[in-house]
This record gives sequence, structure tokens and C-alpha cells, in this order.
Amino acid sequence: MLTFLYQWMLAKAAHRHADRWLAAISFMESSFFPIPPHPLLGLMCLARPEKALRYGVICTLASVLGGLLGYAIGYFLYESVGMAMLAALGLADKFPAAACYLREYGAEIILLKGATPIPFKLITITAGFIGLSIVTFLWASVLSRAFQFMLVGALFWKYGAAIKPWIERYLGWLTAAFLVLVVGGFLAVGALGGGGEDKASDKCSRATMAQTVSTR
Repeated sequence: MLTFLYQWMLAKAAHRHADRWLAAISFMESSFFPIPPHPLLGLMCLARPEKALRYGVICTLASVLGGLLGYAIGYFLYESVGMAMLAALGLADKFPAAACYLREYGAEIILLKGATPIPFKLITITAGFIGLSIVTFLWASVLSRAFQFMLVGALFWKYGAAIKPWIERYLGWLTAAFLVLVVGGFLAVGALGGGGEDKASDKCSRATMAQTVSTR
């Protein structure tokens, strides 16, 4: 399924409305779509390095707007929509820990985990469910998403022409590596709180759904 969606998304890079597809996929990925926009962003930046920064901005803004949809789902529709959505994505069992960490650390979790392969949709839906301050959610989301997408845009803008032959030569390997990264992101959710012996971390790693709902 992931491979099919990935190949489908790559096809959109050659579409005449690629900008719109980039915005749409970035928006959807923050709330319910399983594949990140990075491969589409990378291919578009590779094809038009001079527009790479623009593409990075599109990704960032669309992702933050999509995050607001995820927040709204968690806040208003968790039981009717959010719960089933997280279950379909294999993230439901990580929801209690995510809720606990967001309550304990707030923006820090969004900044740290939102800039990693961990599915951002888990963060956005959970933030809405616990009622995290919308202001905190927005500024932390902007920074964490910009770190990912603007970094890609900046690198391609500066080095795109020089690395294009290398990327085209090893595209197959890079595609496989990205798929591993996507799968690894879902697996990394298990380490949401990291290791360590901190009391808050230990408490959150053992959080249950009953505790999460009761403290809403």
C-alpha cells in the first residue's frame, strides 16, 4: 500500500499542476495521508532548483494548515473520526503516550518530534484532543515544519544543479532509502518519549487510554 501511494505521488511531480499537488499532499499528510511530501518536494526541487525555496514555503504553509485540520479533528471529532483514523494508520496504541508528553512538554514535543520521521498527524490530532493552546501549536508547528521543508528547499536551491546527475544515477537506491525512512518513522513512534529515567518520561511511557480520556 505504501509503495503504491509513493509511486502515485511521484507521478504528480511531472504534473502541470505539480505546485497544487505539493500543497495538497503536504496538507493531507499532516492529518490523515500516510506518505510525507518529501519525495515530491525533492523531485520538484531537483527539476527546478531556482524554485526550490518557493516549494519549501508551499510545503511549510500547507503542512501547518493541514496540521490545523488534524488539531480540529482531535478537538471536535476524536471519537467519531480521529480514533478510527489513527487506528487505520497503526498509531492508536501510541496515542496515550503522545497525549501525556504533549501535556508535560507542549511545544518542545512539537519542535523535536515534528522535525523527525515520526508521523506529524499523531502530534496534530493529539494536540487537538488535549486542548493544547492553539497559539503554541501554531508557532511550534511553523518552526518544526519549516526546519524540514525549507532545509530541503535551501539545499536544492544551492546545490541542485551540481547533485542532479548523482541523484539521477542513484534514484533507485534513494527511493528505497526513503521507503525505509517512512516505515522507520512509524516504528519510531514507539520511542516517542525517548529513553532516560526522567519521571515524566516514565509516567508517559506507561500512559493508558483510560488515563488520557479521564484527564482531558
